[in-house]
Amino acid sequence: MILHNKAYCKLCKDVIESMSRHHFVRCSCGEIFTDGGHDYVRQGANDLNNLVDMSEYIKDEKERI
Repeated sequence: MILHNKAYCKLCKDVIESMSRHHFVRCSCGEIFTDGGHDYVRQGANDLNNLVDMSEYIKDEKERI
């Protein structure tokens, strides 16, 4: 289960979060994006070295990854 679909941009320092399915979000400089909300995680960047995945998941109700 996806708790938070988040990403951090090393260039502009934005933390972006997709809140729902098909909610496509870009950082303010346009370098990175995330999409999918709690249904799926799809992230990308012009240069993947500038993207830090900050997504949080739960394996089951008792464990956070």
